[in-house]
Amino acid sequence: MTRPRRIGVLTFHRCINYGSYWQARCLAEGLRARGHDAVLLDHHSPRINMSEWRCALRPIADAPPAAHRSAYVAKARRFFAAFDGLPLSDPFPLHAPEQSGRYDVVLVGSDEVWNLRHPWYGGEALFYGDGLKAERLASYAASFGSQPAGTGLEQYWSSRLQRFDAISVRDRNSQALVAQATGRQSPLVLDPCLQFAQLIPKTAPPAGSPYAIVYGHGFPAWLQQAIATWASDQGLRLVSIGYHNPWAHEQRIEAGPVEFAAMMAGARAVITNFFHGCIFALVNGKPFVTAPSDYRFNKVRDLVAALGAERHMVSPASGQDDYRQILGDRLDPAIGHSIARLRVQSDAYLDHVLA
Repeated sequence: MTRPRRIGVLTFHRCINYGSYWQARCLAEGLRARGHDAVLLDHHSPRINMSEWRCALRPIADAPPAAHRSAYVAKARRFFAAFDGLPLSDPFPLHAPEQSGRYDVVLVGSDEVWNLRHPWYGGEALFYGDGLKAERLASYAASFGSQPAGTGLEQYWSSRLQRFDAISVRDRNSQALVAQATGRQSPLVLDPCLQFAQLIPKTAPPAGSPYAIVYGHGFPAWLQQAIATWASDQGLRLVSIGYHNPWAHEQRIEAGPVEFAAMMAGARAVITNFFHGCIFALVNGKPFVTAPSDYRFNKVRDLVAALGAERHMVSPASGQDDYRQILGDRLDPAIGHSIARLRVQSDAYLDHVLA
């Protein structure tokens, strides 16, 4: 039996983003449920805080309508309260990793921790292991996000990945970049929200009129029109969560992470262009469609391919019959089988890293 380890989890745990929050919480709490002393490494940066908060209050280029500004503020405050409940290390400056403490294992990930194109975390060497004090340095479900494999990595970053004792990723794009940089084939593992899905509350909000969740922003006009027609045909409300989407019937911008999980659990279906919109649909066994933005394309494409769920990624060529079938059917059991197979593979990887 694996002896308890002191584990530091290094990720984007203070992002005002439902997926970032839940994958950080699930990984840390999932490791603690295995009997380990796991904490999220609580790095801080005034520059990154300002960038994060600015994005949270204005997630798209256009300023939100005045009526919704207070809702974005309320959402941010609910995230701040949720952060206080996470299992955190002592705080330390992002650029002083030597103050982060000493650990048996540091797990870098999940999230797009290696994305050198990230608008404010890109190029932060901490996420490539610089300055960390650990007997073993590994990653869990790390991703390069929007950075395509065709760009490769400069030697500076490749040499840092080569110092890792073990690497796992959550998408094939990242797998290809790691192979180019290190010559190693890194295993694909599940996002922590799927790996430790039992840790996410499944309690739905009080019964009311049936609804479908809209999660994301910047949806293309063709998808908005198709979903509006589908929802009208099905007698469903469209509830936009976390962001303002004027084509939805209801805006729940102010929802915190726990409210987000509850609304996802109670939805009939999910319409999303975000990676974790797909993940939470899968966690709850909900039918979903996705049309990922350019920034999220790599992650979503590789997720649906890994699970055999390609039909859920729609395009302008998709017709109303496609939406009725995809959103009206239960998830293909083969998707559940793929998740179960990857869960075993992910468990085996963690067993190896934490042995």
